[in-house]
Amino acid sequence: MLRPFVRVRMNRVLFLSDSHDGFTGNMRFLRDAIIAQSRDVEVIGVFKPRLSARRPLRDALRLPMLIATSGVIVLDDFYPLIYFFRIRPQTRLVQLWHAAGAFKRVGHSRAGLPGGPTRGSEIHRNYTDAIVSSTGIAVDYAEAFAIPVERVKPWGMPRTDVFFDDAHVARTRAAVRAKLGIGEDERFALFAPTFRGSGQLTAEGAPEADWAAIARTLGPGWRIGVRQHPFVSRGDLPDGVVDAARVADMNDVLMAADVLITDYSSAIFEFALLRRPIVFFVPDLDAYTADRSFYRPFEHYSIGPVVKDPAGLADAIARSEIDESRLQAFLQEFCDALDGHSSARIAARLLDRQG
Repeated sequence: MLRPFVRVRMNRVLFLSDSHDGFTGNMRFLRDAIIAQSRDVEVIGVFKPRLSARRPLRDALRLPMLIATSGVIVLDDFYPLIYFFRIRPQTRLVQLWHAAGAFKRVGHSRAGLPGGPTRGSEIHRNYTDAIVSSTGIAVDYAEAFAIPVERVKPWGMPRTDVFFDDAHVARTRAAVRAKLGIGEDERFALFAPTFRGSGQLTAEGAPEADWAAIARTLGPGWRIGVRQHPFVSRGDLPDGVVDAARVADMNDVLMAADVLITDYSSAIFEFALLRRPIVFFVPDLDAYTADRSFYRPFEHYSIGPVVKDPAGLADAIARSEIDESRLQAFLQEFCDALDGHSSARIAARLLDRQG
């Protein structure tokens, strides 16, 4: 109803998320790059911490006008409200997906799987641009969002820029380890799994192990930390296990870790940039594959030891190492657009409106 009466403000960039409060992660880095490149840009953010949270009345009232008048709209996750809008020809609706690589299936790639979209669903289809971390995964995201592959842009991922700044990595590593009480000479193994369930509203925790016992088996010189997915409620941890969720930024925790223990989390792509070992703890691999599935066979992603029995975790952690040739192939396939300049590149291409 508003479209014939209001003009699009080409210098207005609107950031929207129903998954977090404020400018965090990719949105923070992209916002800063946009402001650095344009003096007259107007940046607006409208957020709520989770899908189930009630939208403030002020935001509910102003969102239709903001959507109708913004030259660029940036999302970083599923955003139900936007799929009811017809995006104006002058506007770019940009999906800056929150995960690097292409690991577990998302969006329309989950059609026919539990929690997948219904037939004919309009979700995701109105994106003018979907920004991804590699040329090799463009076809996967075209399928996920049901858009032509030409709309998928391998321009990188803003939040990964800091992984290419060795001084920043070193400073962050020292600061996080000091906050968590981890000594400079101790090796820190971080368990950071993804959630179980079909999405934010149904998320459950990953299978657990006795991390305190594993820490004791590893012995002096090792520390174990746990950080659950943000969709999952934090529980109490046993004595001797580090609560890595005390650090807000996942990137910062990754920089502090010497070994990542995970399952099907896209954190493998960022951690691979650090060229440090990854252990895959997947006791429910068969069930997860049936329920959620992957874009490639799981073996394609497992660039470190795969453990199904918790009894084998301590040994796998202690012996974990990097296979350089396999790591390089992995990075080339999933991360070839990550070079430390993603934020500036994406900002420039959105501001000059050239695809």
